[in-house]
Amino acid sequence: MHRVKIDEHKEVDIITMPASAATGVFFLSFSSIPVTYMFNFLSATNSSWAILVVGSLILIVVAVFACLLVRNKPPKDPLFYVYAVFAFTSVVDLIIGLEQDGIIDGFMSFYLKEGEPYLNTAYGHMICYWDGCAHYLMYLLMVAAIAWEQDYRTMGLYWVGSIVMSIIVFLPGDIVGKYGTKLCPAFLLNIPYVGLPIWAGIRIYNQPSVITDFSSKAIEMIQKKGLLRRPLDLMFVFYLILATGFCIFRGLIALDCPVELCRTYVQLQEPYLKDPAAYPKLQMLVYMFYSVPYYVATLYGLLVPGCTWMPDLALLHAGGLAQGQFSHIGASLHARTPYTYRVPEEGRTSFLIINMLYGIIPQLLAYRCVNKPAFFMKAKDDKKAQ
Repeated sequence: MHRVKIDEHKEVDIITMPASAATGVFFLSFSSIPVTYMFNFLSATNSSWAILVVGSLILIVVAVFACLLVRNKPPKDPLFYVYAVFAFTSVVDLIIGLEQDGIIDGFMSFYLKEGEPYLNTAYGHMICYWDGCAHYLMYLLMVAAIAWEQDYRTMGLYWVGSIVMSIIVFLPGDIVGKYGTKLCPAFLLNIPYVGLPIWAGIRIYNQPSVITDFSSKAIEMIQKKGLLRRPLDLMFVFYLILATGFCIFRGLIALDCPVELCRTYVQLQEPYLKDPAAYPKLQMLVYMFYSVPYYVATLYGLLVPGCTWMPDLALLHAGGLAQGQFSHIGASLHARTPYTYRVPEEGRTSFLIINMLYGIIPQLLAYRCVNKPAFFMKAKDDKKAQ
């Protein structure tokens, strides 16, 4: 709580959220360690419906505890509670990843067998690690930003892109892949990951963006520069053209294109694209139908000044590509992938170079758009402000 002076004779107390709430979320998330161990230990039934009920109750209890953490000084942003619950589930995913690697034991073995067996795949393994590390760090930082009443719009949009990419590949892959006939009621525990990120994304997008102080003259000077006088943007244009072709090419492979070049590429570079788990095929189709339109729009945004949507769209795409490429590269090389679908030893270097560049350059593009946005601003708005 702090005091705000209204006039010379009167002050009022403004109740602010305590910074300790962020620490509380951290400790609340780590309560998943004893919770998962006790859940696994006490599981005396093979009923998958029991897993759904108990899992739902655990999430509700975590949400209640998150509310109790800030009951005296509730946050202005209701997404605090979403991040608190998702932080808890992120640690659960990290536990799953560690148990799959044999580092720990006795925490989630029953759940992996009777609840969500598709998490035992290489792709399931990788998204558990991504959620347990990358998403978990984002949740803690966003919770801290809310507690300190600081802006987190940039990180929020990046997280939205990442988690949406994860969901639109993972959930359909569970249904159409080889585990589609083994879906259990516990699959319904993923429903919050469909609705809440969309709601969160709308709220984050509607938050006021950080205003960068550029004069109209500075904006006009930057926007008068042609593409050849912006070598970094020229490099991005070349990348976008190549990436568009690469996305379409791999999308055609996912659609079983019979062209000899496609067959050769699968055989020598990415046999994982034919994995019956269906996740790699869906990933390539998402790239073709999600990334290709983005690349076309971004080409326009780098050529035509004043496209104010560029920074936000670049953040969403960078988050999605980071998650998608981390999971795809890791699953392509993972021991849980059948040997015939793993990247051949002779093609591993080129596979890593191509796929890492495909994942890293969008991060650089997002950084450029967010930190040097003058080319994408409208000078006339700045004039009106003056």
